[in-house]
Amino acid sequence: MFKDILLAIDLEDSSTWDRAAPKAVSLAKAFGADLHVMAVVPDFGMTLVASFFPKDFEKKALDEANARLHAWVSENIPPGIKVQHIVGHGRAYEEIMRIAGDIPCDLLILSARRTDEGDSYEVGPNTAHIVRHTNHSVLIVR
Repeated sequence: MFKDILLAIDLEDSSTWDRAAPKAVSLAKAFGADLHVMAVVPDFGMTLVASFFPKDFEKKALDEANARLHAWVSENIPPGIKVQHIVGHGRAYEEIMRIAGDIPCDLLILSARRTDEGDSYEVGPNTAHIVRHTNHSVLIVR
C-alpha cells in the first residue's frame, strides 16, 4: 500500500519522533516501503538578520544537521529498512510539503505534542498548515 513514507522530525525536540518513529518503522516494515527521514534547518527570514552571522553559518548549520540526522537514524531506525536522509532549509511546512512532492511520498508522518498539562495533545502550526494544504495522506501520531 505504501512505497515511500516521509517522517519529518525536529532533531531538537524528541516529542516530534519518540512515538512517530516507531510507527514509521512499523509501517515501513509492513509494506516494504522506503523511509525518508527529514529535518529542516530554518532560514534567517530577513536579509538584515543574515548580516549578523558569519558568511558560512548556514552551510555549517546544514552540514551539522545532516551529521546529526545520520546519527539519529543510526540510533532509531533498525537495519534492513531503506532510509533516505533529507535536510531541508527554510520554513518547515514549505520544505516538508516540497519534499513530499519530490519523492513523491505515499504517506507523511508527523507528530502531535503533549500540552504542558500532559493530558492532551496539540497540533502545532507547521503540522496544521501541512494537513490543510497537502495532497498527501498524513498520519499524525499522538
